[in-house]
Amino acid sequence: MADTAGYERFFPYDDPYPNQREAMDRIANALTRGQDVLMEGAPGTGKTLSALVPALAHAREHDRTVVITTNVHQQMRQFVEDARAIRAQEPIRAVVFKGKGSMCHLDVGYEECRSLKETTRSLVEAEADRQELAQRSEALLDDVREGNGEAGEARAAVMDELEALDEEIEELEAANICEHYRANLTRDTDAFHDWLFEDVRTPEEIYAYADERGLCGYELLKEGMDGIDLAVCNYHHLLDPTIREHFFRWLDRDPAEVITVFDEAHNVESAARDHATRTLSARTLEGALAELDEADDSRAGRARNVIEAFRTGLGTAVDDALGFGEREQVGDDWHDLAIANDDRRDDLTLAFLDAYEGSGIDAEIDLALQVGERLDEEYEEAYRRGETTTRTESATLQAAGFIADWMGHGADLGRHPMAAVRRDAGTDEVYGRAELYTCIPREVTEGLFDEVAASVLMSATLRPFDVVEDVLGLGDPVTMAYGLAYPEERRRTYAVEGPALFASERDDPETQATVAETLADVIEMTPGNTLVFCPSYAEAERYHERLGGYLDEAGTPTEDLRQRFVEGEGASTPPTAGEAGGSTLFTSLWGTLGEGVSFDGDDARTVVVVGVPYPNLSERLEAVQDAYDRIYDDRRGAGWRYAVEIPTIRKTRQALGRVIRAPDDYGVRVLLDKRYTRASRDMGKYGVRDSFPPEERDELIDVAPEKVKFAMLNFYADLDAYDGDPPTP
Repeated sequence: MADTAGYERFFPYDDPYPNQREAMDRIANALTRGQDVLMEGAPGTGKTLSALVPALAHAREHDRTVVITTNVHQQMRQFVEDARAIRAQEPIRAVVFKGKGSMCHLDVGYEECRSLKETTRSLVEAEADRQELAQRSEALLDDVREGNGEAGEARAAVMDELEALDEEIEELEAANICEHYRANLTRDTDAFHDWLFEDVRTPEEIYAYADERGLCGYELLKEGMDGIDLAVCNYHHLLDPTIREHFFRWLDRDPAEVITVFDEAHNVESAARDHATRTLSARTLEGALAELDEADDSRAGRARNVIEAFRTGLGTAVDDALGFGEREQVGDDWHDLAIANDDRRDDLTLAFLDAYEGSGIDAEIDLALQVGERLDEEYEEAYRRGETTTRTESATLQAAGFIADWMGHGADLGRHPMAAVRRDAGTDEVYGRAELYTCIPREVTEGLFDEVAASVLMSATLRPFDVVEDVLGLGDPVTMAYGLAYPEERRRTYAVEGPALFASERDDPETQATVAETLADVIEMTPGNTLVFCPSYAEAERYHERLGGYLDEAGTPTEDLRQRFVEGEGASTPPTAGEAGGSTLFTSLWGTLGEGVSFDGDDARTVVVVGVPYPNLSERLEAVQDAYDRIYDDRRGAGWRYAVEIPTIRKTRQALGRVIRAPDDYGVRVLLDKRYTRASRDMGKYGVRDSFPPEERDELIDVAPEKVKFAMLNFYADLDAYDGDPPTP
């Protein structure tokens, strides 16, 4: 057993929340055994500290580093606050890390940055060598003046070296270098690292501090990360294998010396899928062909065979997949096309094979890779010498690498071939891309969880745990779930026996009238603000037009909208308010307000989920379902459950968690759809009541649409929540 008392010195507050001490004890013991942990905790139960405190204590005892990661910006800020609170009590060395793009003073890409650093370092080293040789020349000159004949020959040799160095320095100074990085290499930077660890610094603070002094804060941060106690970062630092390798090297840790903590871990599945998916557009293929036409390489002709055939195959597959009139409707965003077949290779591969006229696909892919690698090296050298202002990447190398993957994907159940089209805003031309879509995220995550010392995955909506184990490739993790420990009498969750809002029923006038009337009743009986989550932005707009208030639209800055809603300013139409007061915000459940955004206390008293927000049917979703059905062929309905039902219920539960965030909070959660009620048990897989965890399911109270206002009135009146007399139903 772990010395669980040892972690207490890292806990920054007087008393843990209910269940928090038990969670810390269990996590401490699991880490001692090297076991992974799956933890679900309702909002406000202190999940972050429950994981972070025992992880830091374990890391201190075993000389390891804790890496905590999230894909939600607001959670990143919370991590900084928690780390600062811990540091105020127990000294820890912590860094908050973001990608180079958010911290670079020059705004250049990764390859350009690497070239700039190499050239800059070469210049600084050459200048240091020159200084050393100049000092040696002066010393030899003194010897010559004293009559030492051998010193004259030695000094002549040194002068030759100096002349050569001067030429090299002149060339390097004419090349592309980074003055910020040059300052890092030539100035004393101890003050930066002293400042860095005086507190837990944000990337924005590091950028400002370094920029004011003409330094590169990103590189200095990397240099100061070795052996730290805690790193806070984004998902891609762990889920991208290449970035992860660099990241662990900056930490100066082997994977087995790292404890990873994933917050909002229900998002790891989709994030891993995105990181592993690869694409190749017709534009890149065209660039590769132009590159090969200019290449002075005997292999270029054969390399061209395979790339040109793939471009032709992509064009053919796209043309065949576009339906009548569909090309004219293509816009600026990528539009997916189905090219996969159940009984043969995909249409793109078949079109590629039909167009290919070379002497062997595998051999010519290898030749294309060789030519691409040579061209990439030439571009690197040209950029370093200052002959180009940007670091070009070889389109041939990108194209050949993708085609090699494409031709090898057939035996991989987890990679789904797709195509997509978009319209070029400049030329108005429609062009395509090929995509290998990763359906099974464990191909990305399993290796990570195997190689690190242990991992803690936490979320308010992580269950069912067995699905997380399967999907992410975890072996025998410790599992724990903590529901809302706040007084049940201060919350109600109603399942409204209204219409089942299938997509085909949403345009029905009678259905819309029932939903609108129920929403109006809910809003009127709420002593404060109401959040309404709809299955889509279009549905949110529909009911906003009927009821007014605030409308969240795709692309709206989240924090700005939240602040305006909370403060009651700038509604797009007059805020909806009944006798109870307050206003209403309409949004999509698949938008950015559904998770990671807090509406504490009076910010929102009631939350409504309209319908069961299944994701839109698409080629991708069907591919994921199919992949799960094939991999888990012994589990009936695995594809639907893993790909559709569970993600949908997690989204719903996340939305419900936007209210009741503290022990003294209170509020109402409303599920407006028959499929949440007991009657849904006769609706087969479309009934979702039983998909909720047991304790949450037990709190669901079925109520008829016309009775919602009375139920809410009684609840809020019992709490004396109304300012003045209760509204009249």
